[in-house]
Amino acid sequence: MACSVFFMTIGAPATPAQVSSAMDAADLDIVAALQVAPRVPANTLAGILSEPASTITRRLKRLQQERLVRVIGRFAWPLVTSGNPRQMWFRCRPGETLDVADRLKDFPEIQFLMATSGSADIYADVFPLLGSDVTEIISRRIPSIAGIVSTESQLILKSQRVGQSWRLHRLTPEQNEALAAFAVPVTRSSFASIDELNELEFQTLLELGRNARVSAAEVARKLDVSSSSAYRAIQTLLTTGAISPRVEVEPAAAGYPLNAIISLQVDPHAIATVLNELSGHTSARMVSMVAGKASVIHNGVFAGPEELALFITEDIGALEGVRALDTCVGLSVLRRYWMDRDGIRIGNQVDGLIRR
Repeated sequence: MACSVFFMTIGAPATPAQVSSAMDAADLDIVAALQVAPRVPANTLAGILSEPASTITRRLKRLQQERLVRVIGRFAWPLVTSGNPRQMWFRCRPGETLDVADRLKDFPEIQFLMATSGSADIYADVFPLLGSDVTEIISRRIPSIAGIVSTESQLILKSQRVGQSWRLHRLTPEQNEALAAFAVPVTRSSFASIDELNELEFQTLLELGRNARVSAAEVARKLDVSSSSAYRAIQTLLTTGAISPRVEVEPAAAGYPLNAIISLQVDPHAIATVLNELSGHTSARMVSMVAGKASVIHNGVFAGPEELALFITEDIGALEGVRALDTCVGLSVLRRYWMDRDGIRIGNQVDGLIRR
């Protein structure tokens, strides 16, 4: 297996000292619980975590005010995009990487953006939002940015795992089981298009996108409708999968400051097995089958270089059919799930994501 692996910790999103001062064990337990049941009531959460309700409420409020945690809604892809996303790598002129990255932030189609070391200077996920011309964007508009030397893009054929599935493994099986009872399952047929939503459902979708813990009473006040109407709209959106509650926390704030994009060349007969194996790894945030020089991309987060090295040599090394790999290590995450990042702090969602 041919390998090119690059490690660099200078400029990483957060040091261990910064992480420990931002979130303690009790905060991380709250995050882990919300990853299982993002809309669980605070009083119920307190009981499951064996903490006073006032403590849970105070901590959750602080985490949100300090922009360390946000509970947002993940929109179903058919409602916001016109096709499969692309992955892009950029090589930049020396000294101009961060300037290029700032320009890339102007594109709402860019869902994830990271400055890297390795075979590329910048990595980005580009989504064809409704109403946008993704071919024009990746072929003309983005490459014309001053400072870009070269670009490479490839189509995501299938995503085996997405960032919403990443978990902090901190809770007991009993706690996870109790929390799972408050996760709303998808039990109804999905919407095929954003146009199938009525106006109340559409406006409620926007509210849940900004704050997936919003109550029916809050939606009712905001949209000037009855609580029962707001409740029905929320339930419709949740049970059809039009929107899925999602906890946003920068992994660096939770003890995983090292991001890595690992591109694997895999024999065709082994792709399905490799996708399944990598998707089950605790580091996995997004694992995809792609059309390009590589056939599988693993976007993962790690506690540090040693953990990444073990993942490459032991986990990937044990997989049959992997012929070669290339690893780009993150220097700084600039955007994740359409929200710009300031180190471990989470910004607002970019404008123009939902179009109707």
